[in-house]
Amino acid sequence: MKSKQIKLTGTSYALLALLDRFGELTSYEIKDALVASVENFWPVPHTTAYQEPARLASGGYLSSRQEKGGRRRRRYALTDAGRKALREWADEPQAAPPQLRDELLLKIFAGADPAPLLDARLDFYRAKVSELEAYLEL
Repeated sequence: MKSKQIKLTGTSYALLALLDRFGELTSYEIKDALVASVENFWPVPHTTAYQEPARLASGGYLSSRQEKGGRRRRRYALTDAGRKALREWADEPQAAPPQLRDELLLKIFAGADPAPLLDARLDFYRAKVSELEAYLEL
């Protein structure tokens, strides 16, 4: 099957890395794996978990196969081309500057009292640390 040339984005590389780490996954499993890992530092719209794998497969970076029985879901896996593209990208010695989108900071910029916002944020971070520690125990 001939691959079409597609542009790889940060989110493309996030999905390639996810499949490199977890192996063959369905789109639904990709969405769940994103929530448990990548989305902690790289937000990905849930619809992307369903659209991007097919796009990456059309470019030859992923293989896809439909299950023969059951719900006949499509399963995606990293190809050699996908693994090569991921390694080349990861090995580049530079990265784009970080992007920060934080409603707490926007509210403070707009004049909000930071104290109650920071208390709530601290609770969020404590819960996030517990969540991530649980993943490490798996």
